[in-house]
Amino acid sequence: MNNGKIGVAILGCGNIAGPYARDMARAEQIDFVGVADIDPTRAEALAGEYNVKAYASPEALLADANVDLVVNLTIHHAHYEVTKACLAAGKHVHSEKPLALTTAEAEDLVALAARQDLRLGCSPFTWMGEAQQTAWKMLREGRLGQVRVAYAEVNWGRIESWHPNPGPFYQVGALFDVGVYPLTMMTTFFGPAQRVWSYGTLLHPDRIGKTGIPFQIETPDFVVTILEFGNGTVARLTTDFYVSNRSTKQTGIEFHGDLGSLHLTSWQNFNAGLEFANFNEPFASVDLVKEPFPGTEWGRGVMDMADAILNDRPHRATGAQAAHVVEILNAAASSIGSGQKVDLHTSFPAPAPMEWAS
Repeated sequence: MNNGKIGVAILGCGNIAGPYARDMARAEQIDFVGVADIDPTRAEALAGEYNVKAYASPEALLADANVDLVVNLTIHHAHYEVTKACLAAGKHVHSEKPLALTTAEAEDLVALAARQDLRLGCSPFTWMGEAQQTAWKMLREGRLGQVRVAYAEVNWGRIESWHPNPGPFYQVGALFDVGVYPLTMMTTFFGPAQRVWSYGTLLHPDRIGKTGIPFQIETPDFVVTILEFGNGTVARLTTDFYVSNRSTKQTGIEFHGDLGSLHLTSWQNFNAGLEFANFNEPFASVDLVKEPFPGTEWGRGVMDMADAILNDRPHRATGAQAAHVVEILNAAASSIGSGQKVDLHTSFPAPAPMEWAS
């Protein structure tokens, strides 16, 4: 802890590191200490933007006593090993999604953090946004009655059209990369899922990168997943790496209950549109509980964890919930292979709403 603040460093300086750094640099509860990457030039470039330390290596970052919390922004396949090393070094960790690629690895990280008496958190945290918190408040207050059905849409386009390194995204697939957003939101709102049934296929296996080099993908780029939640809600989640969210009217999440329906136009942007309709009536816009952040405040999950450490309270985006989402992802992959429903076994403590939306 540095001058009453939590010392935070970023490990992994890829595309998303800039938005995280932007938010952490202005957070009053965070002392943004430095950054590291396996490519030192990337770390030096990001460090220069924010006048923080560029560590010579990830090991040097972990050896620094001024670092209390590490933000793991490495590629998907590295999340488990990097987070494990951070916990072993005595650091709290907030990881980008997913927490790990297998349920066993995710549970191992949760257990290790508990043994080390350390905080473990994970993205997505976008359910902490103003629009998302307003939707959750309406659900808790019973505006929709019993919610029986939810439809979630993740049409995330063709990664090679904007990202210089699309390979890791296609290796894990759309469900593992971006399906985690509505999955985390729905498990926050409805509690743990109990059963998964999923279908996946390859729509467009032959791709061309931004450099003009062709490549092939093997992981399904289109997946439809049915989830049965413990509270009785049934959800249908569609994820793909083909249809652009700018070219479809199927966006966000719809919640349908006995009394009415709610449409959240984005599970990512904190200033998303929100509409409510009484049963069999047209939608009308809903005012949010407070002025929203424009877009996504990428540091919000880290800021919440830092504040929770300082005030000795539970943080909201927990490793236990992220591990449950990893189990859902693996169950869906298993269901795609078998064509059968798969039962789930993990659970997690319910997170608290934001204070301003309680």
